Amino acid sequence: MTTATAPPILTLRGVSKRFGAVRALTDVELEVRPGEVTALVGDNGAGKSTLVKTIAGVHPVDSGLISWKGDQVRIARPHDAQELGIATVYQDLALCDNLDVVANLFLGREIRRRSVLDQVAMERRARELLDTLSIRIPSVRIPVASLSGGQRQVVAIARALVGSPEVVILDEPTAALGVEQTAQVLDLIERLRERGLAVILISHNMADVQAVADRVVVLRLGRNNGVFRVAESTGEEIIAAITGAADNAVARRQGRGGTGQEDSQEQSHEQSHEQ
Repeated sequence: MTTATAPPILTLRGVSKRFGAVRALTDVELEVRPGEVTALVGDNGAGKSTLVKTIAGVHPVDSGLISWKGDQVRIARPHDAQELGIATVYQDLALCDNLDVVANLFLGREIRRRSVLDQVAMERRARELLDTLSIRIPSVRIPVASLSGGQRQVVAIARALVGSPEVVILDEPTAALGVEQTAQVLDLIERLRERGLAVILISHNMADVQAVADRVVVLRLGRNNGVFRVAESTGEEIIAAITGAADNAVARRQGRGGTGQEDSQEQSHEQSHEQ
């Protein structure tokens, strides 16, 4: 069974989210399959961060359905997402610079033996995990502060895998990285796919998206605006969906029954959440 025909592990149907009078998401649909990289793209204010946070349990949805392996679930808090098997690596990474790699990987999930931290076991498992992912760092005992940006990013991704998740969400993982560091992160994303994990990649970099993604889901002003298979689509088609160049303005106005004021409010609110 190919990834294109495999049943989705995570499905969102008609998901909407409001913040006061402002609609951040409207009837959004998303399917995520194991062994596949799904890129979530859109301009600033498109709703990417809000959608990711609804999946991660930061913002419970106001309406719509979320299904996990075919069963309807409710994700009301981050713990719910983690229990299902959803791990999120945010853009700020949330690493502790003063701690070494091992301590960061097991932060909050320390291995204990008779109420004492089992440093040997944690170091062994850290090395095994990093080796499995072909992650190259000088030592697992050096402070994270001494690592490069690319190394810090792959450590954050590795930490998300400690709990054996089935869906990994990566928020702008290559932002502010150099060419070599970006290549290292993209290689890791491909290895996650090879391990059968479902990956949701949020990115503004179309070159990165086309390099590793299987499907691209475009959001615009909090709504779906196209789903593309990378192998069958051009970058121009995806960019047109992102910018709205492929939209029919008259049809959009008639479809929402408004004058455009709500879209302006939604974009302004969503931009504030993505800062």
